[in-house]
Amino acid sequence: MCVMPRQKRLDVAGGIYHALNRGNAKQQIFHKPEDYAAFERVLGQGLERYEVQIYSYVLMPNHWHLVLRPDRDGQMGKMLRWVTATHTQRYHAHYRTAGEGHLYQSRFKSFPIKDDEHFLTVCRYVERNPVRANLVKRAELWQHGSFHRWANHSDRDPKLLSTWPIRRTANWSKRVNQALSEKEIGMIRTSVQRGRPFGDIEWVEKLADKHDLWSTLRSRGRPRSKKRP
Repeated sequence: MCVMPRQKRLDVAGGIYHALNRGNAKQQIFHKPEDYAAFERVLGQGLERYEVQIYSYVLMPNHWHLVLRPDRDGQMGKMLRWVTATHTQRYHAHYRTAGEGHLYQSRFKSFPIKDDEHFLTVCRYVERNPVRANLVKRAELWQHGSFHRWANHSDRDPKLLSTWPIRRTANWSKRVNQALSEKEIGMIRTSVQRGRPFGDIEWVEKLADKHDLWSTLRSRGRPRSKKRP
């Protein structure tokens, strides 16, 4: 049987990344407010153990999104492996489900983001998730994420958020609550599926050259396209 190699994943100090993981077979991983709070405590502990900054996040019933930056090579992966393992152990202990299968579908997915308007687009995508899922009418009403914390000046117990690398636009609340275009959503979803860097084409190709990420830029099963001179 042919086993596909794991897709290369970047985890370099100073880079900004979107990371995502889902419950196995789309099962719920958060059932009640205390579950969300428990996961946030695990995130806070992870930030104490590893050199990582979180800029945006949202916890959904069966998955989560993070926008984060490792301050040392490899720290994002180490932190998220620790977070998922710790969350899994505590979940099974609380719900007495040890031995009943995996909580998460697989290891987390991630892709690099350029620190310009593309960063703002991904943060809007993350923070708007509860509205897209029809869980709330306005994003700030969803209590389990960075937008609620930012809008209510309540990033504490535990403190999770770092200062953004670029300024939010003055009308940030309005922008988050405004739907993204189908093109924006499609590009982000492609980056999630392939690990493709999210930025302008020049930045993307430069990153692909530097870190051998060209496989993330082409459709699977097609021959490698030629790089620009």
